[in-house]
Order: sequence, then C-alpha cells, then structure tokens
Amino acid sequence: MTLINDRFLRACLRQPTDRTPLWLMRQAGRYLPEYNARRAKAGSFLALAKNPQLATEVTLQPLDRYPLDAAILFSDILTIPDAMGLGLSFEAGEGPRFSHPLRDEQAVNNLRPADLNQLKYVFDAVSEIRKALTQNGQQRVPLIGFSGSPWTLACYMIEGSGSSDFKNTKEMLYQRPDLMKKVLDTNIQSVADYLKAQVDAGAQALMIFDTWGGLLPDGWYQKTSLASMKAVIDLLPRQKDGQQIPILVFTKGGGIWLEDIAHSGADVIGLDWTASVAKSRKRLLANKTPLALQGNFDPLALFSSPEQISTEVKRILDELAAAPALAEGLHPLDGHVFNLGHGISQFTNPEHVIALTETVVGHSKALRNK
Repeated sequence: MTLINDRFLRACLRQPTDRTPLWLMRQAGRYLPEYNARRAKAGSFLALAKNPQLATEVTLQPLDRYPLDAAILFSDILTIPDAMGLGLSFEAGEGPRFSHPLRDEQAVNNLRPADLNQLKYVFDAVSEIRKALTQNGQQRVPLIGFSGSPWTLACYMIEGSGSSDFKNTKEMLYQRPDLMKKVLDTNIQSVADYLKAQVDAGAQALMIFDTWGGLLPDGWYQKTSLASMKAVIDLLPRQKDGQQIPILVFTKGGGIWLEDIAHSGADVIGLDWTASVAKSRKRLLANKTPLALQGNFDPLALFSSPEQISTEVKRILDELAAAPALAEGLHPLDGHVFNLGHGISQFTNPEHVIALTETVVGHSKALRNK
C-alpha cells in the first residue's frame, strides 16, 4: 500500500513537508449539510456511529470538500464508558448522558474495564475507512484513531453528563482519591486496549483528547490527568508493519503545562487558541524537547469574514515561520500540523472553511519558497 499524501505523518514525526498539513477537530460533523442528511436517515448520532458503513461515509465527507491531509475516525470519546455498562444516550439538545454514573463507592468498586467485544463496531469502522481511503493500492490520506483521556472519561462517568464545573468529579478527587485512582486505573487499561485495537484495525496515528484536563489546578493536572495519559502512552505500540505510529495529545487549556506535557511520551502536542504556536515552539526548544505541535486556530473565528479568516491563518503561520526551526535542515514550519484549537462549531458556514484551508495550503507553500 502506497500513501499518496503523507504530509500529516511527516509533520508529526518532524520530517520536512512541502506545505503545512491540516485537518480539523470534528471535521465530520453537524456543520456539513451532507452529514446532517445522513444522520437524519440513520435516526440518531449513536445509530450513525455504530454502523461501520455509515461511519465510513461521514468520515470521508469532509475529505471530498476540503484539501485535508488526514481522516479521523467518526466516533465519540464516550464509547469506552458505554462498553463498561454505564448506559450512554444522547438527548436532543442536552448532549450525552449516562444512566448509571459512578456516584458512590459500590459503583466504583463494581467498575470493570471496557468490553472490547462491545466496541467491535468501532474497529470495523476503522477497517472500512482504511479500505475506502485506498484504491488500487494507493491510500489518499492517513487515518487517525482516537480516545478520550482517562481523566476526561472519568469526568463524564462520575458526573453522568456534561457539566460547567464537574463538581461531583472534583469532590471524589479531593475527598476520595482512592476511588478516583480506581476509576483512572480502569480507564488507563481500557483506553490503551481500545487504542491498540484501533491500530490493529488500521489506524495510522492515535490522538488522546483531554478535554477537561484544564479544569485541574497546577500540580493536580500533572499527577492526575497527565500521569494517566503517560501511563496509556507507555502501553501503546509505536510501530506497525515498519511504519511509525505518531501519538498526539491535546489538553484543552493545557498550554501552561507545555513543558510537562512534553515528557508524556507523545510525538505531538495539541494547542488550543490560548497558546501561541510560535512561543510554544521556543519553549520546547529551550526545554530541549523539540516535539511537533498541532493547532491552533480559534474555531469561533470561522464566524468572521473569509478575508479575516485568511488574515488570522496567515498570522499564525507567519509567527511560526519567524521562530527557530526544530532542527538543522528543517524549515520553521516543519513539525507543525494546522488545526483548530478545539472542535468546529455546528453553526459554522462550510464555505468559510474553504477560506481557512485554501489559505493554509497557499500561504504555507509561499512561506517555504521565500
């Protein structure tokens, strides 16, 4: 199998690229009319996600619209606790809910690792997507597999739903650290097994989404969320069939802990819009941890005009182009994957994404040719 477009993998592994690769968090989603049409036919989000053929179809939709350099599995981070028996559902207008949250000692003590047999639909989808990306032995772009971080999963599992402050979760963290350790240890094993199975099914890079790590105080983040992600990474394969498998981590609000995250074992650190890519590059070099970076366009900036979107993209790329390179022989733009600083909003105009993607492609090429 030949990978036609390997820019994303090369950037993750700090190798030269002809332009900056890009993909978008939640690139297959509700901002696309074709996605909404398919979801309506499927009947629900879960019906869509649990059908490998439909999951494959929506995974490919944004690739047919935009010059993206990676596909990401269409799924949800909460598949793991669902396979632990917590009873996942999605209520219209309310987001995900668990019918059996971990609210007491008995519930935590009864918790068992996710049953991977219940997640076969995810692994089947990974295999189907790889097949759909490949024609005549040539694959369009690489496929990213993913999971929520152990801490982020714990937040939903204990709270039972989304929350503005995750009060019940923090209460367990501070009052019953023994119970929190049990939840995190179970999640570490489940996340590692889940991601390993995605690699076996065909994922070529792995991303860990730590959506709620930024809720934690300094010190608690390092010993709770970051330590659990490091434990997962230590268990993951780094090669398959002679090809390296990059590991990406993204903590929303985690820019202040950049130097700590650099020691997680990941190849790529994702940034939200509060952290400068150029300044983060300099910090990593000063720390002697020259890792690749991903990010970090503010997704709500996509509600501005196409001209302003293009200006903001150029600002991010120009700042990085003026920063030091990761290593001798590399361009300063090498080792960077352009992305949003969080998932794309469902209310985004799909036409505005064209301004972003075309500017990344054109301007990053122009900067390299200066």
